[in-house]
Amino acid sequence: MPSLFESMPFTRGPAMKNRFMLAPLTNTQSHEDGRLSDDELNWIEMRAKGGFGLTMTCAAHVQTNGQGFPGQLGAYSDDHIEGLARMATAIKSRDSIAIVQLHHAGNRAPAALIGDVPVCPSDCTEPLARALTTAEVGTLIEDFILGAKRAEAAGFDGVEVHGAHGYILSQFLSPEINQRTDEYGGNLENRSRIVFDVVNGIRARCRPDFNVSIRLSPERFGLQLAEIREVAQKLMTEGAIDFLDMSLWDVFKEPEEAAFKGRSLLSYFTDLDRGGVKLGVAGKITSAEAAAACLKQGCDFVLIGRAAILHHDFPLLIQADPDFKAVSLPVTADYLRDEGLGENFVVYMSGWKGFVELQG
Repeated sequence: MPSLFESMPFTRGPAMKNRFMLAPLTNTQSHEDGRLSDDELNWIEMRAKGGFGLTMTCAAHVQTNGQGFPGQLGAYSDDHIEGLARMATAIKSRDSIAIVQLHHAGNRAPAALIGDVPVCPSDCTEPLARALTTAEVGTLIEDFILGAKRAEAAGFDGVEVHGAHGYILSQFLSPEINQRTDEYGGNLENRSRIVFDVVNGIRARCRPDFNVSIRLSPERFGLQLAEIREVAQKLMTEGAIDFLDMSLWDVFKEPEEAAFKGRSLLSYFTDLDRGGVKLGVAGKITSAEAAAACLKQGCDFVLIGRAAILHHDFPLLIQADPDFKAVSLPVTADYLRDEGLGENFVVYMSGWKGFVELQG
């Protein structure tokens, strides 16, 4: 079993200095047009400085109609490159790998935010969204690739494709949501085609040492564990990605599907044939013990979300104290400000039940 502080090479690009990756975290701190703000730059640079071997941005949307949150970082325009470049420089100056997560919210894009009816693989009423035409699917694939090219131009080491959590690529994977009858609907090969078109397109059109990865989740939103496992295995076998980020909500839970109970959800991915692809996991990792347990169960690295909001230097705290645990919730708004959260981010976290102490 590797140590949490052992370096980890990727097939392409620089090696991680340790096994801690900052998870992509919505923070609602960008400007309305998707450009980087000083608050967001400060937030992300503090995490890079805090010891994360790889620092990933929040989800950056690749089309204007793919915006999922107010204040979301953009990667849909060349106007975003200048801010992305400042972010890449800040991350890399702290000896951390710099990665942009590319995203499109699909039918989860609020109509009031995007000023239009959201798009989806198929027409749906809850939430209301219209089906993409086959030509629009091609444009969406191209816009993911162009988002990666902007990240490359900005000096990032790579990109992660967001294929999880019920956003648009996950919607294509879902047999419940995707009712298409063209080459992007029907059997799993067709429903997953867009994922491989995006990943392979980025790999083909970015420089050879550009790190390309994907985030998948195996449950909710009509997804089926066996199918996501099959997609994960194919991604690893084909080798166009450098790491797979599995978002499990809770790394120690059992699957929801009755047929797969009796072992951990994580184990269905650690036993895949990885080839040269590294496997990371996210979901309630808030202590040194939990992080080490993930490596013991066969992961190559861990992604830290909530604990990284609470402790900008979570890896360094674990390095100093092998028994370290994240602070108990709730915390005060001032505590979060001290950890580098701007006012918009503090307000956003106040919407998470039990996270921020209510003012009396």
